[in-house]
Amino acid sequence: MNFLSHLYLAGDSEGLIVGNFIADSVKGSDYKNYSESIQQGIILHRAIDTFTDSHEIVEQSKQRLREKYKKYAGVIVDIYYDHFLAVNWKDYSQEELSTFTQNIYKLILKNKDVLPPKSEMFTEYMLRYNILENYSKLEGIERVLLGMSKRASFISNMEHSIRDLEEHFDAFEHEFKLFFPELERFVRSKISNL
Repeated sequence: MNFLSHLYLAGDSEGLIVGNFIADSVKGSDYKNYSESIQQGIILHRAIDTFTDSHEIVEQSKQRLREKYKKYAGVIVDIYYDHFLAVNWKDYSQEELSTFTQNIYKLILKNKDVLPPKSEMFTEYMLRYNILENYSKLEGIERVLLGMSKRASFISNMEHSIRDLEEHFDAFEHEFKLFFPELERFVRSKISNL
C-alpha cells in the first residue's frame, strides 16, 4: 500500500498516523528513537506491508506487471491500489477525501519536528502537488509514477505503467476491492493488539 492507504488505515490516532507516514524513512530498530505511539505507527506500517506483499490477491495484480517491471511490480500495484481507494473513497469513509487529506496535511505539518529528512522532503512534494487527493485522478497517479521512476536505483520504466492501469483497469480494481476489506480487518485486529 502507498501513502493514502497507510494514512487511512491508521485511523484517528495521531501517533499511528505519523508513524505510518514516516515508516519507510525509518530503518531497522531506529523506530525506538520515537515516542511509543509513533513506534506503534511504524510497526503497524511494517505489518501492513508484510500482509500486503504476501497476499495472493495482490500477487495476482503483481503478476500482470512482473514481466515488464520486474521488482517494481509491487511498488506500482501499491500506487494503483491507492488510486482505487481514492476513486472509491465513499465506500470506505464518511469523510470527504478532500477533508481527510487537508486534515492529514495539517497533522503532518504539526509534527514536522519529528519527521526524518526524507519524509520532510516528501511532505513538501506532497503538499505542492496535493498528492493524496490527486491519487483519485489518472494524471495524479501518472505524476507519482514518474516521480518514483526518477528516484529508482535502476531503470524501472514505471512512468509507462499508467498504460497498464488503463488497459487492465477493471481487473486491478476488482482485485483491490476483494483485497482491501481483508486488509482493513487485519489492521483492526493489529491495532487492538498494539
